[in-house]
Amino acid sequence: MTVTETDPPAESAAVPWGRVGALVGGQAVVQLGSFALLIAMNWTAVQLGGAGAVTLLMLAATVPRALMLVFGGALADVLGPRFVLLRTTSARAALLAFGAVVTATTQQLWPLVAIALLEGVLLGMAGPASGTLLPRFARGDQLARANSAYATVLRVAPVLGAPAGAWLITVGELWVAMLAAAATGVVWLGCLLFITRGFTRPARQAGGRSLLRRSGDGFRLLARYPRLRWMFVASLCLDMAFSWPVEVALPLLVHERGWGVGAVAMVLAAFSLGALASSALGAAFAHRIPVFFRLVVTGAGLAAGITMMALMGSPGSLTAVAAGVGLMSGFNGPAIVTLYQQAAPEGRMGAAMSTLALAGIGAAPLSIALFSSLSLVLGVEETWLLCGAVAAVSPVAAILALRARPSAGVPGGPPAGGDGTGSPGPAPSVKDSSEALAAPSVAASDDDGRDGVPPEAGSGRPVPTAPAPAGDPADAAGREPPRGGAPHPSGEPVALPT
Repeated sequence: MTVTETDPPAESAAVPWGRVGALVGGQAVVQLGSFALLIAMNWTAVQLGGAGAVTLLMLAATVPRALMLVFGGALADVLGPRFVLLRTTSARAALLAFGAVVTATTQQLWPLVAIALLEGVLLGMAGPASGTLLPRFARGDQLARANSAYATVLRVAPVLGAPAGAWLITVGELWVAMLAAAATGVVWLGCLLFITRGFTRPARQAGGRSLLRRSGDGFRLLARYPRLRWMFVASLCLDMAFSWPVEVALPLLVHERGWGVGAVAMVLAAFSLGALASSALGAAFAHRIPVFFRLVVTGAGLAAGITMMALMGSPGSLTAVAAGVGLMSGFNGPAIVTLYQQAAPEGRMGAAMSTLALAGIGAAPLSIALFSSLSLVLGVEETWLLCGAVAAVSPVAAILALRARPSAGVPGGPPAGGDGTGSPGPAPSVKDSSEALAAPSVAASDDDGRDGVPPEAGSGRPVPTAPAPAGDPADAAGREPPRGGAPHPSGEPVALPT
């Protein structure tokens, strides 16, 4: 029996928590190394060229990554997450190891810029593929728990990674931090070998479109699927509303009110601890908390909290509100990712996750540019209140998303040809949106030659696969149907929205 790249687990199947744990643990390690490297590279850039050097370095890291996210979604859908992740992760570890050698022998800015640019390309290609993994192992409320556990890792990584990077650059040099980041990449690669063991590449489609043309599929999905579109809006509005207040306005507001820089650190720490606590609670109890609360109620609370932060008259009250905002953020972010993954159509998870990742990465510079310009006219406090109004759009969009009927081709949606959006949806087979060509069920084997269903670590249980649909020639034991059947796709997680 083969685990294809397009086989999701049955809704009632046991979650392979061993693989989920390896995914979350591997991400914890690699994210820690990434944040440590970020601090070390920025500090080195300051020493080499001041603020201009840091700006150049950040542009080199973020612009290629944002551009490659769109292309990475098409890669994940066409080649499968195992193919993409093993190669990009290996290339990144090799790049950082080589970068450690280069930076140990030179004290110039250009190697840092080149490394940041290439790393951004690799991370952008890998992002959507990594975002398709969790839905492959968990469904429904269990997916919400898995995403909360993943969110906890994302909250902890900068808290621990930033001081680790400062320590590495203090006791050694940049090459030490770069070598450490390469080592964490090797750990993540080992986790991926276990996590994706038994995956095979999706079957090739006759007459399929080129990767370049498929790069726009994520935006086509937003136009076609109302639930996906409204969840995208909910995520984008929160990210837009939160980026400028935290990164720009908070220090300005604290300075205007004469509270001292310690207030900034106190507010950010309170927010981080609140988000970390609620993410950890979600990992244990998300399946017992109604989605309306995790998505809509917390979204409304975030909008109210962002607004209140601009009006607080003391550092203590501002810190208390920030902690509450963090608590709601820890529930809301994983809920947005979970519903977005569940709304993605079969076989297009990579394209869908690329747009969600782009919303998070692209919102920060857009928010800073837009609201910084407005603050010159309106003032800091008034612009902050405007951000609260933008955040209030998120729970409204979430309500519209929950009310939208799942479309055909989406797990839980009507059969193909049903009226999910007012027009026929795609069949639940792997196919282009523009072509009615069902993909064969016998997937091309990945280059490692593994065909068998891997047992779950320590349990001996096989990784669950979807039950055969009515009329499918697959037998009750779950064996793969003969050529001509239609495989069912799957997907994985991304950087969480605020």
